[in-house]
Amino acid sequence: MPTLVIVGAQWGDEAKGKIVDVLGDGAKFVVRFSGGNNAGHTVIVGDREFKFHLLPAGILHPGSTAVLGSGMVICPRSLLEELDRTRVIQPDLGTLRISSSAHVVFPYHRMLDQLEEEARGENKIGTTARGIGPAYEDKVARIGIRMAEFVNPDRHRKRLQEVLAVKNRLLGLFGQDPLDFDELYDEYAAYAERLTPFVADTDVILQDAVEAGERVMFEGAQGTFLDLDAGTYPYVTSSHPIAAGACLGTGVGPRAIDSVLGVCKAYTTRVGSGPFPTEQDNAEGARIREQGKEYGTTTGRGRRCGWLDLVALRQSCRTNTLSGLIVTRLDVLSGFERLPVAVAYRLRGTTIHHLPADVADLAQVEPIYEVLDGWDGDLRSARRLSDLPSATLRYLEFIEDHTKTPAAILSVGPDREETIVLRPDLIWG
Repeated sequence: MPTLVIVGAQWGDEAKGKIVDVLGDGAKFVVRFSGGNNAGHTVIVGDREFKFHLLPAGILHPGSTAVLGSGMVICPRSLLEELDRTRVIQPDLGTLRISSSAHVVFPYHRMLDQLEEEARGENKIGTTARGIGPAYEDKVARIGIRMAEFVNPDRHRKRLQEVLAVKNRLLGLFGQDPLDFDELYDEYAAYAERLTPFVADTDVILQDAVEAGERVMFEGAQGTFLDLDAGTYPYVTSSHPIAAGACLGTGVGPRAIDSVLGVCKAYTTRVGSGPFPTEQDNAEGARIREQGKEYGTTTGRGRRCGWLDLVALRQSCRTNTLSGLIVTRLDVLSGFERLPVAVAYRLRGTTIHHLPADVADLAQVEPIYEVLDGWDGDLRSARRLSDLPSATLRYLEFIEDHTKTPAAILSVGPDREETIVLRPDLIWG
């Protein structure tokens, strides 16, 4: 089983970065396949803390090759700042490769992202204002600038002139001053020069690796219910963070994927706007937020917090055809006397067991809860299943039963070592 996909099974922020770091030591290639620097992964190794937005967390393993795939949109300035910052903390990193087909995020994307969000008024999406949506819009409209063009000075200059003429007219409609071409080109040409050695046809590299039986791990950003098609549209991202996106964003076909693991918190969180059936906008939600330090790596915003939603998680297991679950943040729930878990929804008097596709219907559902016993004590020293309280074991069994998906890994704290591997056969076979 040399190929493994790691996806977020909820609305993102499930601690995928830690899991990719833990498993990355066994992978030759670690690949980001979607999104941009709207993602945020925090990895803690001893007393060192790494914050990743574009780099795959697996780059911390010197023997690995970290790939930014063709499905990504990449801000060059943010990438270089992140690479430099990471090298200060750990100089010895894995090899970096950037897909020549990935699209480039420019300042006009960020400006339009913020302006369009402001124009929505009360209907804001909750975007990170990093320019991700507008960059994907350009990709679909076939006016985006790809990395292969970006690192070719002549083509970069010509394409930027063409696109900036269009973007300046659009900025003018918002009452903004036009961007100066020479100033923009000079700044970004310097970024392109630094990035040139990393750019390659990564689809071919990964296809060769798969054929050779190398271990390849695909690292998702965001989460299943932020997917452009499978998520709670329109409160979604502009790409495909589900397992199928690993194929769309890398050039590796679906028959080459051996295992898919979904990372989920032991409770549920969401950032930005959109329906959230089990949200607790009360003292219990605030307690989860503080105990879990639920603040965004990218934006610093406090996350919306609520009880575990097994309706959503079961649907995520099916959408991603999960081989197993990675349950994180179990330690955060220590001290709660009772733990309600949503097992169904009630919509206009009818019991349903799925997320309605219509976001207006999802906003009206009433969760049907079963209440499980909580537990006390610090779980962070647990290294075996038998180290966990009986109530925690019952909670995990309840998740497995309702999702029909086995737990493969448990996380009981933010550090690498605070991890319990239950099913190694679901990871690399």
